[in-house]
Amino acid sequence: MANKRTGSVTRPLVALMTMVMLAGCASNITIEDRHPDDPWEGFNRQVFAFNDALDRAVLKPVSRGYRTVTPQSVQTGVGNFFSNLGEIRTALNSLLQGKPGNAGIATSRFLINTTVGIGGLWDFATHMEITGRDEDFGQTLGVWGWEESRYLVLPLLGPSTVRDTAGLPLDTYTYPLTYVEDDKVRYGLTALRVVDMRAGLLDQEELMHGDRYVFIRDAYLQRRRFEVSDGELGDDPFASDDYDFDFDDADFDDSDFAD
Repeated sequence: MANKRTGSVTRPLVALMTMVMLAGCASNITIEDRHPDDPWEGFNRQVFAFNDALDRAVLKPVSRGYRTVTPQSVQTGVGNFFSNLGEIRTALNSLLQGKPGNAGIATSRFLINTTVGIGGLWDFATHMEITGRDEDFGQTLGVWGWEESRYLVLPLLGPSTVRDTAGLPLDTYTYPLTYVEDDKVRYGLTALRVVDMRAGLLDQEELMHGDRYVFIRDAYLQRRRFEVSDGELGDDPFASDDYDFDFDDADFDDSDFAD
């Protein structure tokens, strides 16, 4: 099947859910200018500004250092390890969505990568062409009928929707790191996961244009619709690096890229 992550890096939009960058300021937005799925844009932009300040001060510099000192093979192994843990969540949500085939694939991937792949450090299942689709509880709620939802930016976690936010607790409880009893180990692994994901976004960040808030919002909503429908709404907008989004000339301003 198509659209399975290879494990070397997290897929662009799954990463965007934890992305804490992007500038933004609170602004007065007229009712006519509001995006139909973003009625709380003023609030969301303020949260973006908070996330951006934290990212510029801490996360982005740490991620750059991590990528500089860590060999690519080690970065790939780290990404594979955390991706492999997500197979459990995919298997469960696939069953809840009535997709036993994808549940079987996710289970097979987890067993193969955990054993032959040495704890998930090597994505051996992908080399065997055993690939499927990622699934989470936000997608499950979408399949169950909650297809459209209002856009919401979360502190620290970044782009989301009301629907996807409702699924976050269950996503957390089905991720194995939650059950690591040693607090230092659990926090350490969680920090490594966030830094590794952020490092994987350093290059993608250069692809953004114009109003980055609008870019990320539209990209996130489009990708989530694609995932909930299993691609029935069209091609995956992030299947390649050539992202195609429509912007007016007024959206492009060199000042948006100033550090």
